[in-house]
Amino acid sequence: MIHNYQIIIEYQGTHFHGWQYQKNGISIQEILEKKLKKLLRKKIRMIGAGRTDAGVHATGQSANFLLDKKIENKKIFLNSINFFLKKYSISIIDIKKQKLNFHSRYDAKERMYNYRIINRYGALALNTNRAWLIKSEIDIYLLKKGAKILEGKHDFSTFRASSCSSKSPVKKINSIKVSKKGNEILIQFKSQSFLQNQVRSMVGCLKYLSCKKWSLKKFKKVFKSRNRKLCAPPAPACGLYLAKVIY
Repeated sequence: MIHNYQIIIEYQGTHFHGWQYQKNGISIQEILEKKLKKLLRKKIRMIGAGRTDAGVHATGQSANFLLDKKIENKKIFLNSINFFLKKYSISIIDIKKQKLNFHSRYDAKERMYNYRIINRYGALALNTNRAWLIKSEIDIYLLKKGAKILEGKHDFSTFRASSCSSKSPVKKINSIKVSKKGNEILIQFKSQSFLQNQVRSMVGCLKYLSCKKWSLKKFKKVFKSRNRKLCAPPAPACGLYLAKVIY
């Protein structure tokens, strides 16, 4: 009998070439499949909900795999697989049985990404490779204003990587929320799906706006231009987290 299992994964993406298999480096998917094969003594093929780029982290990545035997004890499974994964900064935090036709990627109704910024002059110690340090003063009002402009259904060609395989540049951003606690700023993005590099490119442009390198008029013009060449440099991968996938 075939069983379909969904797992929720947390990982630090710093030393990985992203989620998906890569010829030029090690990926999260590759490590997970190898360690699951070692534990279950079966070849495993993992389907991930989000193809996070090199250096991007996750607190709630979702994936599923088919298995021709039943996992009898959830606690034993989690303890065992995480023993094999601990040196890679990867953890499977939950596992649940799903219907046979469940697909982590295609069944996702919404994906939530968080981008962490630390706005201070002093260098990062505890948050090295886990947030973007911006030393210039950030105007939160302008940051929120720019975020509001990006909400809704638009052509996001300005923020699309040249290697993006999506059929259309038109996406709908359900919401963008900006919050600030002390010197840390969190930008939360929700959409059913995103273009390759879209979130980091949007954050890069929001940084130019909120640090007053661009006016609001310039920000709108760049967004509406649909011209990738006018986009600000994308924000670094270290601040981006796939936080949750909603079904």
